[in-house]
Amino acid sequence: MSEHPRLHSIPGGRDDRPQVPPTPPEPLWREVLGEQLRTLRQDRSETLVETARRAGISPQYLSEVERGRKEPSSEMIAALAGSLGTTLGELTGQVADELRARRRIAFLRRSAPRSGAGPTLMALAA
Repeated sequence: MSEHPRLHSIPGGRDDRPQVPPTPPEPLWREVLGEQLRTLRQDRSETLVETARRAGISPQYLSEVERGRKEPSSEMIAALAGSLGTTLGELTGQVADELRARRRIAFLRRSAPRSGAGPTLMALAA
């Protein structure tokens, strides 16, 4: 049985393989939901207190939902949607659309050519 030699990196050597940047994590549904709720509330020029009161929740809880820290129940999301003049279906559709858009953007960024990536041409002056 023949043994294959091990390859060792050369100290101070270069790794010429193209470097692929790490893929950023996809946003969580609750984070995008919170952003969407905040946008809807601000578009209506409402405070946390006003929206929370109509939805039957505390302003502190609404703040945590908007920041993506809490994952509200479907009943709570429906109450928030109603307090903001929309429906559960419309709101969840907007969140899903935003998630798809962000995924496309992330894909395009990963697949776009980067400066310095790929073969490098060098010219020597005589």
